[in-house]
Amino acid sequence: MNRAGTAALALLSLVGCGPTAAPAGGPGGAGRIYPVAPPPPEFLQAPNVPTIPGFSSAVKIGQTVYLAGQVPMDSTRLLVGEDDRVAQLRQALDNASAIVRFARGVPADLIKLTIYCVGCSSDDFNAMRTAAAGIFPTGEGPALTMVGVTSLPDPGMLVALDGVAVLRGTIPDRTRDPEAGTR
Repeated sequence: MNRAGTAALALLSLVGCGPTAAPAGGPGGAGRIYPVAPPPPEFLQAPNVPTIPGFSSAVKIGQTVYLAGQVPMDSTRLLVGEDDRVAQLRQALDNASAIVRFARGVPADLIKLTIYCVGCSSDDFNAMRTAAAGIFPTGEGPALTMVGVTSLPDPGMLVALDGVAVLRGTIPDRTRDPEAGTR
């Protein structure tokens, strides 16, 4: 191939590598490039996961799922683990995991968790940290924040959580899913 042909081929390959963007339209918009808008939010409600009336349990935008208000209630809206913070945390984590699965992910896709605890001591926080770590593959736990609070929406609730999951694909990755062998 001659020098002119090589230069043309290099230029064509660079044109295909540009940013994903759409040109601006309308008066004065010529030449400006704006990023493509993100997909619209998708409000998720997984079956058998209770919600607090008036609140969304999760919102998905693209491959990111924002979870809110995961509480220690079972599918019949009964409080689980009265006076047992670890049991309540496990139920809230089960609910969060169900929502991530509903969004076509696995619990290991959770990258950030915030746990809210009523009247917790440092021993309570340590026990809950250990329980939370148990649902993730070793060494792949999310960024974790634990916050002491004075109350939660229901007087018997001692624990609630929220979080962020980034789904790593449209098909759940069974190698990162500790429950894959049980289904």
